[in-house]
Amino acid sequence: MPTPHSPGAPATPALVIRQLHKHYGSHRALSGVDLTVGAGEVYGLLGPNGAGKTTLMKALLGLQRPTSGAIEILGRPVGRESLAQVGALIEVPGLWPTLTGDETMRVHARLRGVPEEWIEPALRLVSMTESRGRRVKEYSLGMRWRLGIAVALLARPRLIVLDEPTNGLDPVGIREMRGIIRSLAAEGAAVLIASHQLAEVAQVCDRVQVLVAGRTRYEGSLDGLARDGDVEAGFFRLLETADAGVG
Repeated sequence: MPTPHSPGAPATPALVIRQLHKHYGSHRALSGVDLTVGAGEVYGLLGPNGAGKTTLMKALLGLQRPTSGAIEILGRPVGRESLAQVGALIEVPGLWPTLTGDETMRVHARLRGVPEEWIEPALRLVSMTESRGRRVKEYSLGMRWRLGIAVALLARPRLIVLDEPTNGLDPVGIREMRGIIRSLAAEGAAVLIASHQLAEVAQVCDRVQVLVAGRTRYEGSLDGLARDGDVEAGFFRLLETADAGVG
């Protein structure tokens, strides 16, 4: 599915986050997080539950106001114009159970102001064309997740934000989702995914950031995260040192 990215366009990062803080009273959900994602890149946010991944995503989508810091999407602050270039799926997809998959896509096409001709490629990309006539309440969790991703891709965004993109998928679906993510990046979109599934992130991401208790504990390639050649061992060692207050 083509994206509006133009090969001749200036190399403005799709997403830049500088010194992002989010406090809830005395609780610091995010403490000085920096992040940059370029066009054609798959960037992974890793960390245990409660690390701040979803809080960061909600802030960049304008769903939560950060305490301080700056967020730019394609060189512009978070707002209507910049968010029009973003497709996102975080937490549970918000779908109408009595509508069919096709009706759901048509509603979102009208809301986003995109041609209905764009519906078919988005459904095809997530293997939902054969199920488009069924009501959402009849869908499995994996099918609802696929439809939610199709909605996120409908407007052909330049930045795609996905929270746990393999949630509810069987092994075949997980493999297909990896291919979808990589194909979107190959077409010029920037993809930011959050997960606590290290093995899945390792399959698709160019760079990762590990968040623990709202702080960046690592940022770079997965190879750099490895300990004696073992990425998983390096990741858990990082969590252990963070829990012990080291670094």
